[in-house]
Amino acid sequence: MTTESNGPIARIVRATTKVEPNEIRATVLSFAFLFMLMLAYNILKPVRDAMASDWSDPEVATLWTINFFISALAVSIYGLAVARLPFKYLVPGLYGFFAFSFLAFYAGSSAVEDAVLIEKSFYVWISVFSLFHISVFWSLMSDVFSKAQAPRLFAFIASGASIGTLAGSSVPLFLASVIGTQNLMLIAAAILVGIIPALGYLQKLKVTELGNENVQVDLNEQQSIGGNPFAGFTLLFKNPYLLGIAVFILLYTAVGSFVYFELKNILEVFTRDERTTIWAGINTTINVIAIVTAWFATGRITTKLGLAKTLALIPVLVAIGLLIVAVNPIMAAIIAAQIVLKGGNYSVTRPGREMLYTVVDRETRFKAKPVIDIVVYRGGDTITGWAFAGLTAGLGLGLGVVAAIGAGIALVWAITGVYLGRKFEKSADAATASGESS
Repeated sequence: MTTESNGPIARIVRATTKVEPNEIRATVLSFAFLFMLMLAYNILKPVRDAMASDWSDPEVATLWTINFFISALAVSIYGLAVARLPFKYLVPGLYGFFAFSFLAFYAGSSAVEDAVLIEKSFYVWISVFSLFHISVFWSLMSDVFSKAQAPRLFAFIASGASIGTLAGSSVPLFLASVIGTQNLMLIAAAILVGIIPALGYLQKLKVTELGNENVQVDLNEQQSIGGNPFAGFTLLFKNPYLLGIAVFILLYTAVGSFVYFELKNILEVFTRDERTTIWAGINTTINVIAIVTAWFATGRITTKLGLAKTLALIPVLVAIGLLIVAVNPIMAAIIAAQIVLKGGNYSVTRPGREMLYTVVDRETRFKAKPVIDIVVYRGGDTITGWAFAGLTAGLGLGLGVVAAIGAGIALVWAITGVYLGRKFEKSADAATASGESS
């Protein structure tokens, strides 16, 4: 049995999307669910980053190393949970676990006079949370909506992420100096706790309004293509094109690490609450630029420049920014480099990078891509974090010299992007010619 929603929100959604009347409640609830997830996560991000300025470069590099291994362990534990727990219990259990963990961090940091160990644990734990909060949400969506509904509804639902990201980064910007950084943990935990009851209602709507009681998410889809579970590593090391993508991501993490560490260090003179506000302002600016660029410019940039120049665009801009930092190492220049790097990656570089996978076969997408996106990315953070610490704490190099090194890495990143873009264009042209001749 299905029911129709006739409220003002329902009428707006029906007028602007292809949502059917019986899908309104589930779609709006899913949109709100994703909005709240991104709201909570983006409240916590500047809280985490503000802590880093209290620690030395080797200490942060150590935390990044710990994060690499804990992330790998967490993914394995999640895989075990997927195999043993019903999905309807797995999702609320996971979000509930993270919510109460943030409550525990809040209580612990408030009760202990020297909370350095707790804060370092929180710093790592946020990165673990970032591995799961969105991927599990989309697994849930695949369990609630049918394959026929997904193409019509998922774009609208996904817009909740953009709005939630922008709103979440704005909360610390205005509240960190008012209520204190620690209390932001409490707000984020309360948001996560608040969405758990909605999960039960969403499962109810799946049956009563969507009529999808027979829809079940396939969390083991990767296994359906068969083959060696370690084939992703084999595919990566045997394929120059895939190695190029891995190098491209490794260079991105290297540049990102250099900019992050330089920003962390230059913010040491500010208080924790001031740093949280600054990081929130940076994140808000990045999100605004990313959203506006993605909506109005990314497609035009890719079409006009081609993929090779598109992949090189942000690396070149970042290289210029880091050269400016090398000449005049002031905070405004470093913040500008961070905004260009992250905002450009979200709106231009990452969509272009994802296009690179469209010319490879299905096994490669399922097996090699996770190796590149997780192992190479997280491993790159670890390696380049220690490289930066070696340059500063080890060799005693200053901000300007390190920025110049970062600019050189960014130029190599740009060259790699040009190489990959040209390889992609040749593969795409060959596929088009083959299709026309057949």
